[in-house]
Amino acid sequence: MSLLVDDDLWSAIGDPTRRRMLDLLLGEGSRTATSLSEQLPVTRQAVAKHLLVLDRVGLVHASTAGRERQFRVDQAQLARAVAQLADVGAAWDARLQRIKGIAESIQQAADARKPD
Repeated sequence: MSLLVDDDLWSAIGDPTRRRMLDLLLGEGSRTATSLSEQLPVTRQAVAKHLLVLDRVGLVHASTAGRERQFRVDQAQLARAVAQLADVGAAWDARLQRIKGIAESIQQAADARKPD
């Protein structure tokens, strides 16, 4: 299990507006900043800034179609993020199992010391 976590990637994903943008892009395939701003409670300029962050970490890519820039999710980078999340989740599951084992041992020792 590899616990190499890309902090920039998770910082980008950590913002709820950017997560919503990713959801919209995944649902539609590709969209412009203007069409995204119509679905979000932020300005087109704010959407453009969020898209720059997502582009910088490789989660979205833009292509020019005429005068418009269409943004789409990079599936490989998204898969990398999902794999990182699975690794982190597995690591925490293992930690919690160890904590549970320690707590059970403490409880068993306490129960053994109780007078009947």
